[in-house]
Amino acid sequence: METFLIKALQLILAFVILVTIHEFGHYIFARIFGMRVERFYLFFNPWFSLLKYRPDKNTVQIIAWTKKDKDGKEIPKALLTFKTGKEHPAMKNGKPTWRSTLYGIGWLPLGGYCSISGMIDETTDSNKLATEPQPWEFRAKKAWPRLMVMVAGVVFNFLLAIIIYIGIAWHWGDDYVAYDQAYEGMDYAEQLHKAGFKDGDILLAHNGVHAEASDATLQWNIMDKGGVVTVLRNHRDTVDITLPDSFVKEMIDNDSKQPLMTYRIPVIVSEPVAGEPAIKAGIQAGDRIVRVATDTTPTLKEFHNALDANLDKTVPMLILRDNKELTVDCHINGTSEGKGVIGIKLTEPAKIFPVTHIDYSLWESIPKGITDGTDRLCTYVSSMKYLFTKEGAQSVGGFGAIGDLYPSSWNWLSFWNTTAFLSVILAFMNILPIPALDGGHVVFTLWEIITRRKPSLKVLEYAQYIGMMFLFLLLIYANGNDIYRFFFK
Repeated sequence: METFLIKALQLILAFVILVTIHEFGHYIFARIFGMRVERFYLFFNPWFSLLKYRPDKNTVQIIAWTKKDKDGKEIPKALLTFKTGKEHPAMKNGKPTWRSTLYGIGWLPLGGYCSISGMIDETTDSNKLATEPQPWEFRAKKAWPRLMVMVAGVVFNFLLAIIIYIGIAWHWGDDYVAYDQAYEGMDYAEQLHKAGFKDGDILLAHNGVHAEASDATLQWNIMDKGGVVTVLRNHRDTVDITLPDSFVKEMIDNDSKQPLMTYRIPVIVSEPVAGEPAIKAGIQAGDRIVRVATDTTPTLKEFHNALDANLDKTVPMLILRDNKELTVDCHINGTSEGKGVIGIKLTEPAKIFPVTHIDYSLWESIPKGITDGTDRLCTYVSSMKYLFTKEGAQSVGGFGAIGDLYPSSWNWLSFWNTTAFLSVILAFMNILPIPALDGGHVVFTLWEIITRRKPSLKVLEYAQYIGMMFLFLLLIYANGNDIYRFFFK
């Protein structure tokens, strides 16, 4: 339950940041071009809002809704209403100001919206635009300003990702273990085993380019069919492995939570726990355990398997101490989950392998952030080709899959890295030419620029309905996949 709450809190905080920035992009450009923004909302507000702020009335409403009187006029209602000062006019000299906008927070965290006067979107239909266009309306402006308003949300999301990556580089820098410095190599996913990899292979190159552990996109790029990965096997043989065309399909079919590859960590004792079998057997800090009973244990993976296979037994263990071999007899206790333990604290990888740390000044972090943002965008766009396959469609996930990207314990570096990547995804997905998304509005505006003919309001309205229906069905499908995987996979 605690893990779920931590992931959920991270996801909600990320949504608050991403949605606010996206809608602010639309808002600020609408204001620059003199358009009136009717509403600026974080999250959706069907039936009621958690909060409403009316700057022109200087009122804040908590749990607010509207009720129609007998004449059909909407009357604002609220559980609590606060006055924050004197009332101010929303329009000055016939021009909208920031006070013209109703700012609110909805209760349904599926997105947000920026409702601009004279624009057909999820909050407006063509019947409300039957009057003559007013100078402050979206429809009264030329095509180019309207186009810039529509792409602003996407641009702001991508810029946010770059700014986050700049901040990560400046604050944390880069810490990584070079692949050729991890002398036990890597553990690989089962699908990579089938492709020809073996646990312990040391990654050297991808398509002839030296494999850099600092390149966060490398593991994505390795999945491309036909790519050639060069590894060092048994510390002496150089092997080229070509990824088969079926590799991505197999990864999707197996729906594996196992990472593509992870560092193999040797079993080096940091500290034996008082009163536990390891200290009773004479195991000391700095010892490396290389065999349990008859099983060699070069890394934690083999070590844990060997312990599980010898529950409640006293077995010989071969250890290396000061480069000398020593055998001790050690009892293996069993946990309530059926796992074998001997009572040791393990040495963390950063103290085993040489860690390369790169510090970036503010000026150095800027090109680093730009490179990281564009690399992740290119990698994500490249991966989209797999979505249009049967297996790719089955891998589509909803909020559960997105929340699962976040770690189970709060870590600000992981949070910002994941949020930046989601901002890249949000930017790309919103520019797709689907009605109801920014990309759909962009297509209609470009059509107008090219043909010099505006689509009719009815066409725009019907396109909006179709787009909203498509997105609603996609939302159901994606979250349905999450539910299916949770219960049946």
